[in-house]
Amino acid sequence: MVTWKEEYKIGIDLIDEQHKKLFEIAGRAYDLLKNNFRIDKYDQIVDIMEELKEYTAYHFKTEEDYMESISYKRIFSQKVQHNEFITKINGIDLKKVDDDQGKYLLDILEFIVEWIESHILGQDKLINVK
Repeated sequence: MVTWKEEYKIGIDLIDEQHKKLFEIAGRAYDLLKNNFRIDKYDQIVDIMEELKEYTAYHFKTEEDYMESISYKRIFSQKVQHNEFITKINGIDLKKVDDDQGKYLLDILEFIVEWIESHILGQDKLINVK
């Protein structure tokens, strides 16, 4: 199950709320994966991926604007990681989804959750360290 945990809080309310939203999107993808009553999940997968792409771009911009406002020293490495994530999700070929929707959705989920968790805990937590 994909859920937000208090340990992900970085202490910046706006960013914490946006991180929660990313987990909520991933949670809907997980629920769709586990829904055995829906055989064809293609349209829902595409919708979730489009929302994830749009919201991630919005979130990264917000986060980067905040880092600039506080003259955060590690902003460049954050931007590089953000760009790598965006490149990865933009490079996903949604036409291949129909080949094996369950595996495709699981692969996407594993990538997203692992990235979000490691990025928040390994990088974003450092933003608010004085």
